Amino acid sequence: MSCADQPAEPSPSAFHDLVGELCDPSGVPFGPFRFAGACQVLPSRATVARILERLQTILFPGYHGASDVTARNLRYRLGDELDQVAVALAEQIRRGLCFDRHDATPGGAQAARAQELTGAFLTRIPAIRRTLATDVHAAFEGDPAARSPDEVLFCYPGIVAITYQRIAHELYLLEVPLLPRMITELAHAGTGIDIHPGAAIGERFFIDHGTGVVIGETCVIGAGVRLYQGVTLGARSFPLDEHGNPIKGIPRHPIVEDDVVVYGGATILGRITIGRGSMIGGNVWLTRSVPPGSKITQSESRQELFQAGSGI
Repeated sequence: MSCADQPAEPSPSAFHDLVGELCDPSGVPFGPFRFAGACQVLPSRATVARILERLQTILFPGYHGASDVTARNLRYRLGDELDQVAVALAEQIRRGLCFDRHDATPGGAQAARAQELTGAFLTRIPAIRRTLATDVHAAFEGDPAARSPDEVLFCYPGIVAITYQRIAHELYLLEVPLLPRMITELAHAGTGIDIHPGAAIGERFFIDHGTGVVIGETCVIGAGVRLYQGVTLGARSFPLDEHGNPIKGIPRHPIVEDDVVVYGGATILGRITIGRGSMIGGNVWLTRSVPPGSKITQSESRQELFQAGSGI
């Protein structure tokens, strides 16, 4: 290609005008510059991801992070990881508080509030680990292909998703802005499993295979529940206010009681209750409550043979 055939570069004045247009916030009702005088640094996705890696190391040392963990260095390693999480998490929470229009924390008190929320979260880590241990055992006991709990921890995407969700759920209960959803969306992107941080999920929870599972914000899931790939626990409709906007925060997703199994592709919608010990078959579409011990399946397929046009 000759010099004459090369496309002309934009002029400096064109770049100047373009940058000016992009910096004009008038057409965008959100973004880091909408609050005059406020903190103008959003939470960092990369930093939140690193915090999650450290939290996984704290929860299950040796399985995440450094593999050369021993009884002699365990306290040192955990102390170091906790210290780094405490510092990084407090800063990300502080940034989130700056941008939460629902948060009433005065600007000068946001750093102290972030430290308070961080401390409250850190005290919940042992309880998160105890619950996650039941999830790992449920996966090991519920999947014939699992050779050991170690394999489950190392390899199963369902464990990654529920680990992130249980961390996010505690932050959600503390009303930490932005970060809980960031955390579960990182799991969603990595595993294909979409669990809202608001969902309340009991112990011994197992998602087998996992891809395409969706669990909504107001779901309540009991203990010992097992889901397979492609299951949706969603909302049937979105009630609107007088202005036609969806009403947020009202219960709109299913309640799944203890020891329920939901097979692949099933869709369960609305604030209905799936009774304890029920089995919901694959590809079932369910919008009504079912009593305990129910077995819900599709209608059986029927095959008929026609000869010479008979039966048509």
